[in-house]
Amino acid sequence: MGVDGRLRAVVGLAQAMAAACAPRDSVRAAARGARLAMDGSFAAISAWERERGRLRVLVNEGERRDGEEEFPEDESYPVHDFPEITEFLHERWVGGGGPHAWVDSAVGDRPGRRGDALRRRGRGTCVVAPIVLSGRAWGELYVARDEGMADFDEDDAEFATVLAAVIAAGLAQSDRLEEARRLAFTDPLTGLANRRAVDMRLDEALEEHRRGGAEVVVSLVVCDLNGLKKVNDTLGHAMGDRLLERFGSVLSLCGAMLPGALVARLGGDEFCLVSVGPSADEVVRVTEEVCLRAAELELGEGVACGVASTGDPIGPVKSSRRLFRLADAAQYKAKAARSAKPVVAGRDTAVVRLADAEPGGPGDRRRFRGRA
Repeated sequence: MGVDGRLRAVVGLAQAMAAACAPRDSVRAAARGARLAMDGSFAAISAWERERGRLRVLVNEGERRDGEEEFPEDESYPVHDFPEITEFLHERWVGGGGPHAWVDSAVGDRPGRRGDALRRRGRGTCVVAPIVLSGRAWGELYVARDEGMADFDEDDAEFATVLAAVIAAGLAQSDRLEEARRLAFTDPLTGLANRRAVDMRLDEALEEHRRGGAEVVVSLVVCDLNGLKKVNDTLGHAMGDRLLERFGSVLSLCGAMLPGALVARLGGDEFCLVSVGPSADEVVRVTEEVCLRAAELELGEGVACGVASTGDPIGPVKSSRRLFRLADAAQYKAKAARSAKPVVAGRDTAVVRLADAEPGGPGDRRRFRGRA
């Protein structure tokens, strides 16, 4: 591959990583792009897990041998088996140098186990390039050729160094995007999901319900903390935040009793739980546990919870707005009655009438508050 071909390969690798939708797709695109650019038969990307002292394989791409999975569950190797990676710390190039790839061969005499691994898997040569993020060795790019193919040389090692730098930039960008996605769907105070994440999950869940019918039970629990304003006014907002965090932990703990449940803070003193699959009775039992544990918190005055589930007689649920209206109406009744237990739409028939009688507006989560 000439200079122009290698330049196109670098651009193609960068574009493929940028187009990846998830970290797994990004590392696969990196390995594939590097393999093609290097005319290799196989490529892998591994991360150095310092806390374990191991090099963990993230992806195997190309012509895989027995035991080589594309995305291995836990294929890792002690770093002392491949000591070269430990040399590529910040101190190695702090004086103006930089990380550099090297070539190994099945018939070479370089110390370590690379040659043994090549022979065992029917490969003749490999090039290994350290991947460096933020001035530290992050892992490595490994590209190999099968026996009978031309050996890699020093020019290939130089090119692999360039590819590893491009991969490092792509991984850093992927990490930033993942962090941005995480923040976009996370409540910063409690670490729970936020309203955006709830809306997306409910839309997906109701689509599952429409396809699967009554067997796919979708439930929504809306919780309103009692006494938050009093805590803020008398003890300060730091204590109010502590109450929100403590209740978030209670809701998360109880939500774990329902497989796959999403626990979220909607904003202010409002929280919710989305459950897909478990029966309405199971969701109600878990919500009762939430009420009991919230009442035992050293701050606040417990919680008012409303439940709406397609497993109860609440009529057709064509949108998440309908489920929210029902759960919110049930929560309003629980709060008005100072109920120590959740109110359940469909089991308390007045809730359905209340929800249907209040047109409200899109996204108006407080339309029931303040009524007599």
